[in-house]
Amino acid sequence: MSKKLLMVVTNTSQFKDGKPTGLWLEEAAIPYKVFIKNGIEVDIASVSGGSVPIDPNSTQNDETKEYHDVLEKLQQTYGIKDIVFENYDGIFLPGGHGTVFDFPNNPDLENMLAYYKEKNKVIGSVCHGPSAFIGAKLPSGDYLVNDVKLTSFTDSEEQSMGLEKDVPFLLQTELEKQGARFVKGSDFDSHTVVDRNFVTGQNPNSSEEVAEKIVNVLK
Repeated sequence: MSKKLLMVVTNTSQFKDGKPTGLWLEEAAIPYKVFIKNGIEVDIASVSGGSVPIDPNSTQNDETKEYHDVLEKLQQTYGIKDIVFENYDGIFLPGGHGTVFDFPNNPDLENMLAYYKEKNKVIGSVCHGPSAFIGAKLPSGDYLVNDVKLTSFTDSEEQSMGLEKDVPFLLQTELEKQGARFVKGSDFDSHTVVDRNFVTGQNPNSSEEVAEKIVNVLK
């Protein structure tokens, strides 16, 4: 029987000041292609459903042509409230700055993540996708990421982009506050961390590597 993954993406299209953001396209498209190539079924949902906004900065080099098939799937997505998440072998959360606004402290995502952790199913994420872990707790009251070794977009990467004042929190700092054992790689180089069922990547350049490691965990 083939494995099934649920990919959940952001619906937020702009920063508080109106600057455009959204999903960072390659963080969804590259893993999607890796998963499909390895015989893993993938369904894409978004926080509230409908069309998914794409960060224009992630489509500067003909990515819309290269990933046109994935873009089509992002035109009309199910909302996470409509998903029977128990039917999947795990979850994958791509980033983009939109996620820092609609992933954290989200009860629907929290329920999914708690279920996947307690059932030892795969929890994969890249770049800002681990924003979904912020505020997420297990039924025991422990933070989802307490004592979990992981990575995400780092504080220094955020600062080097000049966006540290535009985001509601610095992701690395918040994950560390919730007990995560954060492992930092070099800024903007591919870097991934696997800890049991958690598979995380630091930045967009980690998209392929994190997907390949998720495939290995699922086998």
